[in-house]
Amino acid sequence: MKNYQFLQQKYIVNTYVNRGVTFVKGQGIYLYDETGNRYLDMMSNYGVSIFGHANKEITEQLEQQLKLITTLHGSFNNDKRAEASELLIKRCGPLYQYVYWSNSGAEANEAALKFAVAVTGKKKIIACDHGYHGKTLGALSVTYGEKYRKPFLPLLWQVEFIPYDNPEALEKAIDKNTAAFIVEPIQGEGGIYVPDKNYLKKVRQICDKHGVILIIDEVQTGMGRAGSFLCSQKSGIEADILTLGKGLAGGIPVGATLINNKVSAVIFKGLHTSTFGGNPLASAGIIATLNKIDNKILKHVTEMGSYFIKELKKIKSSSISDVRGQGLMIGLDVKIDRNNLLKKLQGEKILAIPAGDTIVRFLPPFVIEIKHIDLVIEKLIKIFENF
Repeated sequence: MKNYQFLQQKYIVNTYVNRGVTFVKGQGIYLYDETGNRYLDMMSNYGVSIFGHANKEITEQLEQQLKLITTLHGSFNNDKRAEASELLIKRCGPLYQYVYWSNSGAEANEAALKFAVAVTGKKKIIACDHGYHGKTLGALSVTYGEKYRKPFLPLLWQVEFIPYDNPEALEKAIDKNTAAFIVEPIQGEGGIYVPDKNYLKKVRQICDKHGVILIIDEVQTGMGRAGSFLCSQKSGIEADILTLGKGLAGGIPVGATLINNKVSAVIFKGLHTSTFGGNPLASAGIIATLNKIDNKILKHVTEMGSYFIKELKKIKSSSISDVRGQGLMIGLDVKIDRNNLLKKLQGEKILAIPAGDTIVRFLPPFVIEIKHIDLVIEKLIKIFENF
C-alpha cells in the first residue's frame, strides 16, 4: 500500500497542519481511513458537508450533471445556473435581487469588497476584532489577526478594526471615507462568538443612517448552520451585500455574493468575473442542497444544537471555561492545551477542529443524532478526567 500521508506531505505546499490520518471514504456522519477505521465527523470539513458524506440525493444530482455539462462560462446561459440563482434569491429575502457566483467564501468576500467600493467610490472598510473573511489579499485585509496579516502588510485600502458586538464602536469609526462594514452574524474562526440578539438590527440602522454599505458574511453561519436558513434572518434585517459558501453546493466548491438594487445599479460588464463561477456542476449541487434545507431540517439543527450545548455545559471540569454557540455551530473554550485535546478526541475516533486560540469547534453535519452527541460527551468526560 502506498504511503499517502508521506506523498501528500512531500508534494503539497506546507501551509496546513498535518492531522496524521488519511481518509479515503465518507458515508453519512462518518469518515473512514485507509485501513477501514471509522471516525465520527463533528466538523463536516469546516462546515461544508452539511448533509454528511455521499448523500444519496445530492450525489445522484451531481452524477446526472457530470454526464451533461460541467463547466460553462457566464457569458452563456445555462438551465442549472439559472435555476440555482432563482432558488437562492428566493430563499434569502426580497431585497436581494442578484447573485454573483464564484468558487469559495473568500472569493465571495473579494467580490463583496469590490462591489462596496464601486457603489460608494470610497475605500475605507470597517471590520471586527476576531473577524475572519478569508486569506486572499482583499479578504485578508478585513481578516483580524497578526498571524495571518503580518507577513503581507501593508494590505489593501484602509481597514479599521473595531470590537465585535459593539454598535457604538461602529458609529464612532464611520467617517466620510467609509465604504462598508463587513461582519459575521456569529464569529466562527475567531472563536464562536455570539453577539447580542439586537446587534445586527442596530448595525443595520447605523449603516442606513450614514450611507454605509453593510456586508454580512454568512459563509459559515448560512445554509441552516445556526438553525435558520440565514443566521441574519433571525434579526429581521437584510444586508446590502450577503456572502455565502461552504455547504451551499453539496461539497462542490462555491461562493455566492448577493446584492440589492442599490449595489447592482453600479455594476458594469467586466467589473468582476470568474471562469468557473456558477458552473453547471456546482449549480446542480446548489439546487439539490437548497431543496433539502426545509423547516424540518432547520428544526432538527436547532434541537440538536440545543441538546449538544446543554450536555456540554453539564460536564464538570475545571478545564472548561465556556460553552457557546447557536444551532450546530458550537465552541468549547478550554483552559488546557486545545490542540492536545483535539488530538485526544481524534484518538477516540472523533474529529473536531480549532477556532481562536483556545476553542474546540464543532460543526457537525445536519444528519447528527442524539446518540452521536452522547458519544462525544462520553469521550470528552473521559478525556477531561485523565488530562
